Amino acid sequence: MNLSFFDQFTTPSLLGIPLILIAMLFPTLLIPSPNNRWITNRLSTIQSWLLHLITKQLMIPLNKKSHKWAMILTSLMTLLLTINLLGLLPYTFTPTTQLSMNMALAFPLWLATFLTGLRTQPSISLGHLLPEGTPTPLIPALILIETTSLLIRPLALGVRLTANLTAGHLLIQLISTAAIALLPIMPTISLLTTSILMLLTLLEVAVAMIQAYVFVLLLSLYLQENT
Repeated sequence: MNLSFFDQFTTPSLLGIPLILIAMLFPTLLIPSPNNRWITNRLSTIQSWLLHLITKQLMIPLNKKSHKWAMILTSLMTLLLTINLLGLLPYTFTPTTQLSMNMALAFPLWLATFLTGLRTQPSISLGHLLPEGTPTPLIPALILIETTSLLIRPLALGVRLTANLTAGHLLIQLISTAAIALLPIMPTISLLTTSILMLLTLLEVAVAMIQAYVFVLLLSLYLQENT
């Protein structure tokens, strides 16, 4: 019984071939490509408005040198948002519940921001490892602590996204299983459990959107430190 709860996090496969790549690329096919018409439909208008809003919110704290990252961060935000929301549908697979995928997104982007800081302003980037005015006996310990906190950033990005989505999916499955099991025995309690499940689903929709935003926002803050 316990193993069945985690079956939803198993990567689907067909003839032994993992289908996680299709699960990652399919959400991008749902986003219509922009056209050059003056008059567009409502879907294209809403899409353009959302992309403009996301880009504006991400680029406000950054300087002009960092605006070249706008396409990368906006595309990442759109990808995570669509994958997280589509993963809440029944009989679907959520690639962002896999720690390997989240780390594959977090580590290269974090490393790119760190290397950008070392290339453009090496003294300031390395200066974060040792706060100004530190007593001499504490210098080795503080350098070790700051280095550890710096290297743990990509791990925190990946684990945060994985843990929040995995916990939400498990909680939804547990409550839905309880509602079905209680239906023939205690219908009233089952209806109450179902209403709680509906509220939890709305909460998970908000969590899916917030976690995608937090993932990209932290990357933009790391970029701000290094530019």
